[in-house]
Amino acid sequence: MSTKPTTTDLEWTELDQRAVDTARVLAMDSVQKVGNGHPGTAMSLAPAAYLLFQKLMRHDPSDADWTGRDRFVLSPGHTSLTLYIQLFMAGYGLELADLKAFRTWDSKTPGHPEHGHTRGVETTTGPLGQGIANAVGMAMAARYERGLFDPEAPQGESPFDHTIWAIVSDGDLEEGISAEASSLAGHQKLGNLIALYDDNHISIEGDTATALSEDVLKRYEAYGWHVQRIEQAPNGDFDVQALYAAFKAAQAETERPSIIAARTIIAWPAPNAQNTEASHGSALGDAEVAATKKVLGFDPEQTFQVEDAVFAHVRQVVDRGAEAHAAWDKRIQQWRQANPERAADFDRINAGELPDGWEKAIPVFPAGKDVATRKASGEVLKALGGVIPELWGGSADLAGSNNTTIDASSSFLPEGNPLPEAHPYGRTVHFGIREHAMGSTMNGIALHGNTRIYGGTFLVFSDYMRPAVRLAALMKLPVTYVWTHDSIGLGEDGPTHQPVEHMAALRAIPGLNMVRPADANETAIAWREITKRHTTHPAPHGLALTRQNVPTYEANEGVAKGGYVLFEAEGGRPQVILIATGSEVQLAVEARTALQSEGIPTRVVSMPSVEWFEEQDQAYRDGVLLPDVKARVAVEAGIGLTWHRYVGEAGRIVSLEHFGASADYKVLYREFGLTSEAVVEAARESIADVNRR
Repeated sequence: MSTKPTTTDLEWTELDQRAVDTARVLAMDSVQKVGNGHPGTAMSLAPAAYLLFQKLMRHDPSDADWTGRDRFVLSPGHTSLTLYIQLFMAGYGLELADLKAFRTWDSKTPGHPEHGHTRGVETTTGPLGQGIANAVGMAMAARYERGLFDPEAPQGESPFDHTIWAIVSDGDLEEGISAEASSLAGHQKLGNLIALYDDNHISIEGDTATALSEDVLKRYEAYGWHVQRIEQAPNGDFDVQALYAAFKAAQAETERPSIIAARTIIAWPAPNAQNTEASHGSALGDAEVAATKKVLGFDPEQTFQVEDAVFAHVRQVVDRGAEAHAAWDKRIQQWRQANPERAADFDRINAGELPDGWEKAIPVFPAGKDVATRKASGEVLKALGGVIPELWGGSADLAGSNNTTIDASSSFLPEGNPLPEAHPYGRTVHFGIREHAMGSTMNGIALHGNTRIYGGTFLVFSDYMRPAVRLAALMKLPVTYVWTHDSIGLGEDGPTHQPVEHMAALRAIPGLNMVRPADANETAIAWREITKRHTTHPAPHGLALTRQNVPTYEANEGVAKGGYVLFEAEGGRPQVILIATGSEVQLAVEARTALQSEGIPTRVVSMPSVEWFEEQDQAYRDGVLLPDVKARVAVEAGIGLTWHRYVGEAGRIVSLEHFGASADYKVLYREFGLTSEAVVEAARESIADVNRR
């Protein structure tokens, strides 16, 4: 473990210190004005954030989306003022009025940073641990991006080399997801990732000794990280010279991710509130704010005080950012001249466009052959991988079951890994048995840009991913989840592995599009639609796929609209509509045959995606689910919560309202009443109910 660095080339002036103290004052005033928030950590972290934005990071406030920029992730999102104040100082578009509107309606400064809402915010943080996992994903994406466009360049000499900076807290490192993600980062030797650990010993319940006693740096050393610790300055503040030197040492370490632990005092230098849990999540109070301003040499009668000299000083970063951007432009131009084909790929990918003719690679499956949708998905993925180089991904140690190996000869693994298929720019990602981290690193990969990521596990383990999935939906990130073993159809593994409630629970997440295809052709068309939507309708998508074989029907473009008429009624207008998804579509088709033989005209609607269907206009939806046909049956091998709004008062739902069991899937379907006979009986009941009304 490194100790306090002894050398530094940092120029630190009185104006720099005044700017840091100004940030502390702004943090206090912002929270005091609204009456709630988290001032303490923003006060103590002010020197570290200032160092990053003013002295270390490569960024351009005039172009927040510049490809060549470093990324900054504030994992403890509750201290959002740490970021907002630096964005204000650096000229990202926030002004004093925005700080004064902190945590209020329609402001640019919500309680936690929100990507897409505030310019310069790289990711939405708040749930602790998510941010550090996002940063790991960004570091992975940076390496893959380099492999796409400039793999031969020496380390540090490519225009695609940049650093992912993160600030993490005790809370982040206590959350289990940070262990998953940090283990993965160490295994991947992500030397482009640097984290500052704010070791302030404070949590909401008081001293962290209430819940934490491990040696965090030894843990990270065991993960394979480069670790350093810096001590406080004699006055209790950050030793900025030591911190700067530690950051530079971390930048020089390119073979391992780095973490720097800094013992800080929360709410420093507030005379009475410092080092208290109250300062974590409460306004300091007028008297304490005034006393702290006196300590810092500010007028206690003024609020939101920013001196002209300080403002002019911090805004110089705009010019420095423009200079860095201009230097990068020269390097990228030289790269373009030397790599015209890769440059063309970069322009296409950066614009969110797909290669010409990519759709022709998607297979069409012959009708009549039984194929598991997970197998069909694997074939589509391999086909897409052959024509879309930016597409990559893998699974949480379930590739053989999920069929998520896009290229068996190329694994995304660092130099030095002993596996023969290991390559630092490989296509297939081995996330390990880390579903939660997989979800959040996928978010980081999507946020980084210039690649397309997917990840797989069993549908039942989407529970482990749910916080990350929710944030993907909140941020409208185009990530794709390959969730297989989608029902009791997985059979003998039993109820612990059989996802009964998961489809309904996932459909409850706003902005997440769930797709449960009925067969191989629906699976292929679903992949095509998801691929198209990456840029035009960015959102996370979950594919729920079967373990067992299911019949293949003729391909139908209605899949892309979420729901469509798979088989029309014969002999007149439909008397009943059967709605089904996934492996239960075959039950609806069999039931239709029986009902038609009884002279009951029956329409079968396949609805692989409720969300896509709801996007369609009313005329289309009414054309599929005829409003005057009140007799309806929905069938799905899970709880029926989704389907009440579609079947109406006279409709019936053939579903599974309890956990499964361990047996052959055909036995389970029979014993639990998921049969074509049950669908026929439900249809008769619905028709009779309509006739009684």
